[in-house]
Amino acid sequence: MTDTTQPEVTELTEVTETTDSTDSVDSVESTESTEVTDETLSDGEAPKPAKVGAAGPRPSGRLAQLEQEGDVAADYLEGLLDIADLDGDIDMDVEGDRAMVSIVGEDLDLLVGKGGTVLDALQELTRLAITRETGDRSRMMLDIGGFRAARRDELTEIGTKAAKDAKAANEPVKLKPMTPFERKVVHDAVAAEGCASESEGEEPRRFVVVLPPASD
Repeated sequence: MTDTTQPEVTELTEVTETTDSTDSVDSVESTESTEVTDETLSDGEAPKPAKVGAAGPRPSGRLAQLEQEGDVAADYLEGLLDIADLDGDIDMDVEGDRAMVSIVGEDLDLLVGKGGTVLDALQELTRLAITRETGDRSRMMLDIGGFRAARRDELTEIGTKAAKDAKAANEPVKLKPMTPFERKVVHDAVAAEGCASESEGEEPRRFVVVLPPASD
């Protein structure tokens, strides 16, 4: 770990929520009723499933690149934990085409913030640290204290219920504004119920509209 990746605590209050890779989420939202790719959970963003079949498994070079992203992120976040005098274990994994990094421990609410705002800022800062180190833009997904995992479960329930409501009423159901990551999870849940969905509006007020099944 080099000094160039040492985090500055003051940066946390200066970084606002970004669109979390909206180029990879919103650019495909017209087809998100089937299977979409992110993140941006967008960002944010939810991981893109690995492709199988004719394309074969992910090239080993790409896997090595994602593992390097995880290593850089771990070094950066370890420095952050030291500065904040917080204890936590860092887990790294690769899912689909994204590095996944999690900080696990107690009393990490400070690093999550209200509604995950600090977590989003930290994710962006960590991605910037990865970019400085590797020269490539990163779509790494960060979770702290299981916040995103719990939020994913909650959003899946919201999407499932909205799809059922759209079927029952045979009319569209509009949901409240969400981040790209949140919309991605909802789109997936809606698709699992056999309904289509689309995103409308402009950031940061962009929201999901769940459509009833098309009549024959």
